[in-house]
Amino acid sequence: MNSFTVRLRAKDGEHTFRLTKNARCRYFEAKVINSSGRISLEIIPKQKLRLLCVSYTMHYPFESSDRIFLNGYQSWTYSPEKTIHEADTSLKYFPDILTRKYGLDRYGDGFFYKGKVTRSVHHGYSYAYIRQGSLYTLFGSLCEDSGFTVIEFNTSADTVTFRKDCTGRLVTAPYKALDMMLASGSEGDVFDRFFELMEIPKPSVGCKLGYTSWYDHYQEIDELKLITDLAGLDEMPAKPDIFQIDDGFETFVGDWFDIDPDKFPDGLHSVVKNISRSDMTAGIWLAPFVCEKESKLYREHGDWLLRDRHGRPVYAGCNWSGAYALDFYNGQVREYIRRVLAHYKELGFRLFKLDFLYAACMIPRRDKTRGEIMSEAMQFLRKELDGCMILGCGVPLASAFGRVDFCRIGCDMTLDFDDKPHMRLAHAERPSTKNTMTDTVFRRQLSGRAFLNDPDVFLLRDTNTKLTDAEKRDLAFVNSMCGGLLFTSDNCSQYSEHAKQVFTKALELRNATVTDACMCKGKVIVTYELDGKQAVLELAGSAG
Repeated sequence: MNSFTVRLRAKDGEHTFRLTKNARCRYFEAKVINSSGRISLEIIPKQKLRLLCVSYTMHYPFESSDRIFLNGYQSWTYSPEKTIHEADTSLKYFPDILTRKYGLDRYGDGFFYKGKVTRSVHHGYSYAYIRQGSLYTLFGSLCEDSGFTVIEFNTSADTVTFRKDCTGRLVTAPYKALDMMLASGSEGDVFDRFFELMEIPKPSVGCKLGYTSWYDHYQEIDELKLITDLAGLDEMPAKPDIFQIDDGFETFVGDWFDIDPDKFPDGLHSVVKNISRSDMTAGIWLAPFVCEKESKLYREHGDWLLRDRHGRPVYAGCNWSGAYALDFYNGQVREYIRRVLAHYKELGFRLFKLDFLYAACMIPRRDKTRGEIMSEAMQFLRKELDGCMILGCGVPLASAFGRVDFCRIGCDMTLDFDDKPHMRLAHAERPSTKNTMTDTVFRRQLSGRAFLNDPDVFLLRDTNTKLTDAEKRDLAFVNSMCGGLLFTSDNCSQYSEHAKQVFTKALELRNATVTDACMCKGKVIVTYELDGKQAVLELAGSAG
């Protein structure tokens, strides 16, 4: 217990080592820190090695009253705070044939995580905490750029394990395998300490208010609809900052230079000019690391596709005509993405919502882990979009720390509250207003430290939604309190007086401070202070 395990393959076969301090052997030198507040392991090879497993297991006395949080694999992965005996049932009762057909395990870690998932074994990525009242014990990885760190809580065995996602990684130079910080204290103290140790600069942008086209029109957008909604923002109770065009303007995902001529006869120039005249920043949606099967890119550039060890294109999910990952390390792919980003910058877009980013790192390379690939992909995007704002989405969160201005921290909201009963058995990344509200609350600590949180949109309209008035109200309130990007997809000119009042109250709550949040019998309860007064918000429907 309280030791590292290193399993590797060398020229003479496989070997396993258990370490508690600095050590040397014929294969490598190990530099170890094993203290109460820091746990790290650097492997300095003496010959070519292939890592099979690197982990650290420590004793931790869980109590039945503990509340635990483990950050999910990517933006959309459901990440609630929960009791120590609440199991993750994602895909457990969903038919395997449907999971494979629709690639539902491709959105998260379901196709590569091999650990146990039971009522007493829980896992997440990059950071996690255990809470007793207002006392937080935070475990945070300081080296996600060398590979994602899986954090596992075994609440029946009273153990915490940190496991590097590095299976198969070729090591020929010093490699930082694990570097974990452990801190106990108040919520603010432990999260401040985590980001100080990572040396992540605080976001340079302020909170923004705006519009995105997705949750009213989805892919059925055109110039007239966008201009109509743009005009409707004149009725928004506060001046909006951003008007973001979402998916649907392109002919096919991946063919970013081909604008649908039926929807936009003159391209996007006219819409961008109108946004600029309205004194707003023009935003655009792109998915730079995927293409759909019906795209020209898929048909004409098969060598650009990421392929598995059998040479098959890597399926990234069932969106559109089927999403397929691009090979980020193909020089032609990178050059294509550069040209696409430069083109949209030239058109006048200054906010880039970059989606489905997880696709870049679905398959590790011989010399790079998933975390290394995702880190390098995010650094590439940040460099190419210097001077522009980036809204990251569908991305392993630690790879986005300090590299995007805004980041989605929950799944897509839905026009109803929690989808159909059978879909609740599906993947942890499924769209759900209920789930994304929960994620907004329990990933709130990232906002203002790693980036500004994008909690996805709120809706206050009366049409094209099945959300109740209470659900719409609470969605707007919690997004405002816990997020840094407040977006709607409404035509605000159609707002009732009640909707305008809710919107105005939501804007006031941007100044609120959340002092506590918990799950009680499935209901999310948020305690906050505003203007020196304490209040409680019980999220509507969250216990359903």
